[in-house]
Amino acid sequence: MTDSKTYDVVVLGAGPVGENVADRARAGGLSVAIVESELVGGECSYWACMPSKALLRPVIARADARKVPGLRQSVQGPLDAAAVLAHRDDYTSHWKDDGQVGWLDSIGVDLHRGHGRIAGTRQVTVTGSDGSEVTLTARHAVAVCTGTRAALPDLPGIADVKPWTSREATSADHVPGRLAVVGGGVVAVEMATAWQALGSQVTLLVRGEGLLPRMEPFAGELVAKALREAGAEVRTGVSVTAVRRENGTVTATLDGGDTLEADEILFATGRAPRTDDLGMETIGMDPGAWLPVDESLRVQGSTWLYAVGDANHRALLTHQGKYQARIAGAAITARAQGVPLLETDAWGAHSATADRAAVPQVVFTDPEAASAGLTLAEAEAAGRRVRAVDYDMAGVAGAGLYADGYEGRARMIVDLDREVLLGVTFVGPGVGELIHSATVAIAGEVPIDRLWHAVPAYPTVSEVWLRLLETYRG
Repeated sequence: MTDSKTYDVVVLGAGPVGENVADRARAGGLSVAIVESELVGGECSYWACMPSKALLRPVIARADARKVPGLRQSVQGPLDAAAVLAHRDDYTSHWKDDGQVGWLDSIGVDLHRGHGRIAGTRQVTVTGSDGSEVTLTARHAVAVCTGTRAALPDLPGIADVKPWTSREATSADHVPGRLAVVGGGVVAVEMATAWQALGSQVTLLVRGEGLLPRMEPFAGELVAKALREAGAEVRTGVSVTAVRRENGTVTATLDGGDTLEADEILFATGRAPRTDDLGMETIGMDPGAWLPVDESLRVQGSTWLYAVGDANHRALLTHQGKYQARIAGAAITARAQGVPLLETDAWGAHSATADRAAVPQVVFTDPEAASAGLTLAEAEAAGRRVRAVDYDMAGVAGAGLYADGYEGRARMIVDLDREVLLGVTFVGPGVGELIHSATVAIAGEVPIDRLWHAVPAYPTVSEVWLRLLETYRG
């Protein structure tokens, strides 16, 4: 006999997004159940954000130290790969979720372990690993927070090769002698940076003409230059047409007929939504599809189903998913309380406006690449009358103090009709900590005339803001 329980809200997926939906709904006085088939904490905690940054931090720290007089001679040797991997393991809690389960308990959220499937309007069936079943009924909302998985191309031989995806690249327990990385986006360049520094001979195979195609072109150019200087090979304009593994060696066939041998091959070629086995067909929706939502994160055409985080394809970043969770949690609570009219206008309490206007991102390579808002191409495609303002970050006193031979570039995109910022990009050592100032300026629609009075401390790298404004004013 199937057990049944009723809650105000049922959340599918206990990654950072699902956790935050649950937290906000509980803060609003609602009862919440959360369903998870793997580890509480999700992809970010165990196979993405945390382990990848734990791998990259020693790499970036050593790169920075090598640019500082009096220190560079002390850091010329190789990284201690075993120590780096052990540090990574600590940050994943050794792939155990006890701490995060304890947090759910502390806020009063019930955890149901097992595979959850929608079984009709406001209904979810959870099947445990032992075959037991429980049916959860939601009085107000079901939130799909199941994220994405790595999308592998349909290539001859790929199943037998057992390629790395982002999961294997962030959790591997050894350093491969030769690593082929297929892709040119964030996962590809971050993992190429990490494993090259840990001792792999990395070859990056990029179908397009450059790296980081969703950022300003100079970001990918500077990252590619640094990867090559570090010893990696970066090949652009090439595609993999087949792969095979023999005697432990992977051979990739390229579209020009050339072949490449490696010990492991990482495919970082996109993401697909984890909606294929959620029972979407029971409510008239297509399994395996992205879930389009309105500004409050409610699935279009539904009064009770929400899709929060990567599954809605708005902005595939953990911090944006957590932002959406705060918006969705507020919207679910307001509707449960009978609020007649939600604040869904731009920047309203129930509107995920930042997904369209002020998304920040940091790529933890050497140099770092950080952006917020629109690129020049995106702003022009949207029909905005804009001006791009560029500045060589090496001209900032703080940058020179930060690192000898500092290389970097900054760009801000100005809306000429309103004289506010639409986008900012920084590339250079240490710029990841600069990007929140750009996010605040964009989200706050701070006028250029007012930004002129935001005085950067001297001598810091953030003085690049003054140089950008001076360049704009002429």
